[in-house]
Amino acid sequence: MSREQLQWPEGVKRTKQRESVFAVLQNAERPLSAMEICTAIDKLDGAASAWLSTVYRVLELFVEKDVVVKTSLINSDMALYELNRLQHKHYATCIKCHKIIALDNCPMEQSAPPIENGSFQVIGHRLEFFGYCKDCSKTLMEKCGS
Repeated sequence: MSREQLQWPEGVKRTKQRESVFAVLQNAERPLSAMEICTAIDKLDGAASAWLSTVYRVLELFVEKDVVVKTSLINSDMALYELNRLQHKHYATCIKCHKIIALDNCPMEQSAPPIENGSFQVIGHRLEFFGYCKDCSKTLMEKCGS
């Protein structure tokens, strides 16, 4: 799948570490944790290595500047980060292996609840799906003898 290449965010000073975090997120197929971003930076050709604490600081700056979207997983302290491509996305997360699967559409598109008297304008929502991925589901079924 080809990813749209985004321009460097306006108003954000360029540093080697910021460029490395941006490059990793630009090429990511799914939201990543700070640790995954840090590990991916070490594998980038010509990238400046970065401490995990530096990656967190860069990510928080990017969130503040609306360059990155931060999502917290249900029943977890872990946050995931992805570039804000101004696209509406939802994911399903496996509660066993933590695999993240992107959904092709928004299940809320046709069923957004109306709000009385126009007293509130909905501009977005968060919807989390969790369960077992195909591999973990198969393993669980084998353990149960089904």
